[in-house]
Amino acid sequence: MSSSAPAGASPPTVRVLLVEDDDLMRRSFTVALERYGYGMKAAADGLAGLELFRKESFDLLILDVMLPGLDGIGLCRRVRETSLVPVLMMSARGDGLDVVAGLEAGADDYVVKPVDTYVLVARIRSLLRRATYAPAPGPGQAPVEGPPSEGHGRVLVFGELTIDTAGMEVFLSGSPVALTPTELKLLLEFAAHPGVVLDRHTLLRDVWDYGWDGDSRVVDLCVQRLRRKLGRERIETVRGFGYKLRR
Repeated sequence: MSSSAPAGASPPTVRVLLVEDDDLMRRSFTVALERYGYGMKAAADGLAGLELFRKESFDLLILDVMLPGLDGIGLCRRVRETSLVPVLMMSARGDGLDVVAGLEAGADDYVVKPVDTYVLVARIRSLLRRATYAPAPGPGQAPVEGPPSEGHGRVLVFGELTIDTAGMEVFLSGSPVALTPTELKLLLEFAAHPGVVLDRHTLLRDVWDYGWDGDSRVVDLCVQRLRRKLGRERIETVRGFGYKLRR
């Protein structure tokens, strides 16, 4: 891990939950991220991590895939039952099955260990920027009762799909749809270019903020999650090129 001094430390109000069973890695990541100004809490297994998540409020979760008791993928699924908080998965193997399973469970991104601190911090900052598109509702916050009217804010309509870009809310046939920050930003990117084919590299750059070639599986799995929530016909695959939102 990088030992250089951080440039532009993050506000200490950003709270991160790290769930990692390796004692040395857990301590190293915690100390390194605290030096960047993040408020850290850590757990050594999935069940302890879930208990911490339920007791306290966090802005981002970092979950190792291989955890005792409840693994990271199972923990991510439990988190997604109640929360849209950004989730970053860590895998020691970079195994394709781990990556796919984590993203299908609702994770927003992943890194492969060992990972340098500057790479980890870049991914965290990217996830937090996406989260500003759709802040997760707090515990007990009432859901939106109905769709916006086209006279208020900027409202985009695609058949039964309505996107309120001012309120950052999505409705399908009048009912609100809960999207993670990454899912919402991906949908907004499609909505800004209706009927236009967007390739995976463009989406990695504009949605995931990758300044380098990333794993296109994060795009494919996030599109699959959007299709499950909005209908398979809404986002069309153009083989060999990418995806487009049907008008």
